[in-house]
Amino acid sequence: MTKTAVVSVIMRVVMGIIFLVHGIAKFQMGLSNVDAWFSSIGIPGFLAYVVAVLELVGGIMLIAGLFTRYVSALFIVMLIGAIFTAKLSVGLLGNGQMAGYELDLGFILVTLYLAVANDPALSVDRFIMSKRTA
Repeated sequence: MTKTAVVSVIMRVVMGIIFLVHGIAKFQMGLSNVDAWFSSIGIPGFLAYVVAVLELVGGIMLIAGLFTRYVSALFIVMLIGAIFTAKLSVGLLGNGQMAGYELDLGFILVTLYLAVANDPALSVDRFIMSKRTA
């Protein structure tokens, strides 16, 4: 396995863990609380459920390397939405009460790489591709 493949696997798994933990945290807080917070900042409350499930299931899928490109693309859309709906007004570094969007930009770059890179090393995607070509 090349150095690039190793780094790709590390990025995919770490991003998966980060999103998985964020999803778990939303469920532990109570989705009704997340719904209320979304509503309080002008985001439709039902999106709390969509985001929580995407983070939880998508995180697991990234860790396993299952449909990595599609999951990464969904995370990009979600992160851009978070920036424009919740974080843009507080600036790049935040305002002391809320985090800015600098971390979201970093996550977008990593997930963008995962969405366009064709390196499914150590993943279910590779297993699926090898079955199709066999």
